[in-house]
Amino acid sequence: MKFGVSTFITDQGIAPDALGRAVEERGFDSLLIAEHTHIPVDRRSPYPGGGDLPEMYYRTLDPFVALSAAAAVTERLLLGTGIALVAQRDPIVTAKEVASLDLVSGGRAVFGVGVGWNREEMENHGTDPTTRGRLVNERLGAMRELWTAEKAEFHGEFVDFDPVYSWPKPVRRPHPPIWVGGGEGAFGRVADFGDVWLANRTAPEQLGPQIERLREAAGREVPVTVYAAPDDPATIEGFEQIGVERLLLYLPTRPETESVEILDRLAAAADRFR
Repeated sequence: MKFGVSTFITDQGIAPDALGRAVEERGFDSLLIAEHTHIPVDRRSPYPGGGDLPEMYYRTLDPFVALSAAAAVTERLLLGTGIALVAQRDPIVTAKEVASLDLVSGGRAVFGVGVGWNREEMENHGTDPTTRGRLVNERLGAMRELWTAEKAEFHGEFVDFDPVYSWPKPVRRPHPPIWVGGGEGAFGRVADFGDVWLANRTAPEQLGPQIERLREAAGREVPVTVYAAPDDPATIEGFEQIGVERLLLYLPTRPETESVEILDRLAAAADRFR
């Protein structure tokens, strides 16, 4: 089983270059970071984790800028979004950002995607929350065309453009892997677009049957990465037993000295299974 790190990069925590270097030095294979463009003051959508919305949600850096900083000081680390809120993103601009990250990192970009939960946030981007699933699917389809076709075009319900040129093309062919986040409601999206299912933090005994249902829905074996996994040895062993390919151990957002200390603990937990 492989091990990576998932976290929120903010202006109050460890800088992205220092974080990338520290994660790679400790033998992790990947770093995925969260995205929120903003948080509306009048927020009615309940936080999925329950209680008050943690401060880190209000202060996230742009993921592609942060990951580019990490790319500049690392050599092997996979660098990805966990997750990019595609329902809030222009597909042409986002395709260029992903391809640019893949180019400057030498083919190490991972495009983790999801639909999001904060309805007020997506409404500020002009997105109707009731159709965000269909919107995300179309935008993913359009981005795939932009990455792979010399003259890309797309005509759909939400995305519509005549033939265009778009460079750079990604280093990774046909395009950087798409890791689709979400629960069972995302299984159709995983089947159509996903190279990996980026599963929410779920106990192994619940995740095992979900993986079987996913593979039935997709009609193929789909690698599974668990987002924000705990470093508890018994839980890690449970994930290993059900065939999870990768765990993204959760790093709280802290200043550099404290972050490095936590990474040392996470690395020690991972080393028992590597």
